[in-house]
Order: sequence, then structure tokens, then C-alpha cells
Amino acid sequence: MTLISQAIKHDHRELEDAYNKILSASSPDEQRRWQNQFTWELARHSIGEELLVYPAFEKNLPDGKQMADKDRAEHRKVKQLLHKFQGLKPNDHEFTPTLQSLWSDLSQHIKEEEEQDLVKLEKALQQSDSESLTTKFNRTKKFIPTRSHPNAPDKPPFETVAGLLAAPIDHLSDIFRKFPAESKSEMPP
Repeated sequence: MTLISQAIKHDHRELEDAYNKILSASSPDEQRRWQNQFTWELARHSIGEELLVYPAFEKNLPDGKQMADKDRAEHRKVKQLLHKFQGLKPNDHEFTPTLQSLWSDLSQHIKEEEEQDLVKLEKALQQSDSESLTTKFNRTKKFIPTRSHPNAPDKPPFETVAGLLAAPIDHLSDIFRKFPAESKSEMPP
């Protein structure tokens, strides 16, 4: 079984790969496909953390509430940039600078999360609890929005309701979006 820190780190590497593929793409169509993949991965990952991982911080760590609040604030900023980025076309002059700004904020968040937050959480959890959290995290990502909705609530229980309302529209729209064929991650339906 996989620990929650391993699942989160796996997602982070997928995001980094998609980011690099956007920048190295040889055509606007390829950039658009990787843009869709990056957006899809980041939206699902962020909401999954907000629904399951941040409440686990709050429940299991003495400073968990402060950690979760800090991470939620960082997510808000990233979601706003992702919302802007997901609406841009590869030929827009703001496309690459917006992506780079987004990645700058996101990579700092990832670094802190991997080096501090997840280390503390794993120390506080039993292995079976971490594995169970991973199962719930991966399952939850199948049912939540796949696009950024920065104005949606990010604290329980309201983000759950907002996500359940937005997810079907996002999932339906994904049917008409192009995604890269060579992506390693689970592809949208």
C-alpha cells in the first residue's frame, strides 16, 4: 500500500512533468493538450488535499490548524492563477508568464509540503491510517471538479457541496477537451 505522502509526491511529479511538457511542446496543439492535463491534475489534487489531507493535519497535529490554514491560503492563490491560465490559449502573450508565475508559487508550496507538512503528518499517523487516507484521496479525485473554481469554498463542509455541484459540468466538458496521449497519469474519462 501507498502512504499519503507518497501519493501526494506522485501527484507533484505528475504536475511538474506536465508543466515541463507545456514549456517544451513543439506546437500550440501539444501545449493545449498539456495545459488541459496540468489543469485537470492540479484542480483534482488541490481539492483532494483540501477535503482529506488538511483535515488530517487539523485532527492529528498540534499545529495542524495553522498548517492547514496556511496551505489553504496558498491554494487560493494557486487556484486564482490556474483559473486565469486555464482560460488562456497557447498563442496568448500571457500564456507562458502566467504558467511560470503559477509554477513559481506552486513549486514553493510543494517544497514546503513535502519537506515539512507531510513529514509531520506521517509521523503522527499509523501506517494503516496513512494508507487508508491514500485510498480515500485517490477515490475522491475521481468525483471532484477538474477545473479551477477559485471562488468556491475551501473549508469543510462547504467545499464538498461546491465540488459536487461543479464536478459534473467539469467532467462533461472534459469529454470535449484534448489531452496528451502520452501522459503517465490516469486520464480523464
